[in-house]
Amino acid sequence: MNRLIENYNRLLGESRPSTFRYLYESINWKNRLIVLKGARGVGKTTMILQHIANAFEDTSKALYVSADHIWFANHSLIDLAEYHYTHGGTHLFIDEIHKYPNWQQEIKNIYDSFPHLNLIVTGSSMLRIEHALGDLSRRCKEYTMRGLSFREYLKLEGIADWPVLSLEEILHRHTQIAAKLTGEAKVLGHFDNYLRHGYYPFYIEEGNGFEERLERVINTVLNEDIPAVAKVEYDTIYKLRQLLAIFSEQSPYTLNVSALARTLETSTGQVMKLLDLLNQAAIIRRLFSKERSMKMLQKPEKVLFDNTNIMYALSSEADQGTLRETYFADMISFAHSVSMPQKGDLLVDKHFLFEVGGRTKGYKQIANIPDSFIVADGIDIGFENKIPLWLFGMMY
Repeated sequence: MNRLIENYNRLLGESRPSTFRYLYESINWKNRLIVLKGARGVGKTTMILQHIANAFEDTSKALYVSADHIWFANHSLIDLAEYHYTHGGTHLFIDEIHKYPNWQQEIKNIYDSFPHLNLIVTGSSMLRIEHALGDLSRRCKEYTMRGLSFREYLKLEGIADWPVLSLEEILHRHTQIAAKLTGEAKVLGHFDNYLRHGYYPFYIEEGNGFEERLERVINTVLNEDIPAVAKVEYDTIYKLRQLLAIFSEQSPYTLNVSALARTLETSTGQVMKLLDLLNQAAIIRRLFSKERSMKMLQKPEKVLFDNTNIMYALSSEADQGTLRETYFADMISFAHSVSMPQKGDLLVDKHFLFEVGGRTKGYKQIANIPDSFIVADGIDIGFENKIPLWLFGMMY
């Protein structure tokens, strides 16, 4: 136990509550059970430690541990909770919860046995609260954390601190808004940097080694996180690697499930399952037509990487058109649904049609279609229904 406490104090001493992420103020930290999910590397641990340093005058009342610590080889989460509670603890923060076997049952037992102990657990974006544990799923408050938006990146870099914009504001007031913002800071050069390395907060400490670290993060997701949550076999992990290699080498990728099944020497159903696993793990994004629901075994119309940083890390030569669509889908999916239309590139909330392209992109593909817009890269300020691509990074 001393090792856990020493590790907690060391990490807390290195934490500095400076810039807080978009999600911080949205969390009701008074909830007795909080489940914070998110892709590996987006900053969940940092935010937890910032919260402890910011909110606890007596930090011994809190305890942060990682569920994959060797201490848990011969101790349980219940042992931890009992020790912390009987020594005056009020809040227990457990990271990497998906690495701990049967975690849901033990968390439920702790919740029931220690009514004055607050639990905050973090884990993979793949986490699912089992319906069988009705009390747990009903009583916990779930939050999902994303990587940095372009707005957050600019704030972190000390370039600009701008307010969050709604989709309605962007669609109807983009010219005035962009003129005001670009009068305060020039964004296009910073936007190119963000696309390469700005989504994951650890870019700050990595510098030129960012892409190598992101590759290691992806490997950890494949080798550890997915097996821990989905209980898959080695052969499935191998095929996930093959699938990612195919996507990274053929950008943009035209989805052909039957051809993929032949290449991977598996069934089309298994390909659907592989796509679903990568989607849950926030490595890829599946896009369906608006008429279809997003079921696991249903063929998506298109597959993009989850964010542009992954695309740069895995693709030797990133296609500009796909980069633009990837960024747009990533930013706007924060609060809106994205699907594939019959015409144009992307359909938002089954209503707004967007064609995404470069600065000279025209209206030909979406001519005479109501509520349709051009999203253009390489421009500071738009006009009429032509909106700068970078501006959609202000949505969280």
